[in-house]
Amino acid sequence: QVQLVESGGGLVQAGGSLRLSCTASGTILRINVMGWYRQAPGKQRELVATITRNGITNYADSRKERFTISRDNAKNTVYLQMNSLKPEDTAVYYCNAGTPWRDYWGKGTLVTVSS
Repeated sequence: QVQLVESGGGLVQAGGSLRLSCTASGTILRINVMGWYRQAPGKQRELVATITRNGITNYADSRKERFTISRDNAKNTVYLQMNSLKPEDTAVYYCNAGTPWRDYWGKGTLVTVSS
């Protein structure tokens, strides 16, 4: 089992920045890919970015210039630095961890961007 705990969400004005963190615990040695997804009200959950244990990253095209994903394997933590935030970035952001047998999800952290 893997447990994921996100933090760092909150209310920010448009143009501002936030840094999300997600720390994994449990059977962490089998985690390869970690990532962030988000779900806005009334919309489906969508990819933000992922990163492998070796640091290979993948971004949804529309967020590549403003968001940066990073990972500290020693701390079992993945980060999402979000800059130049827009009201349309408002969503619940979920951490994801992939193992050979299943994906795990955190409970999410709310990011609200005011205009």
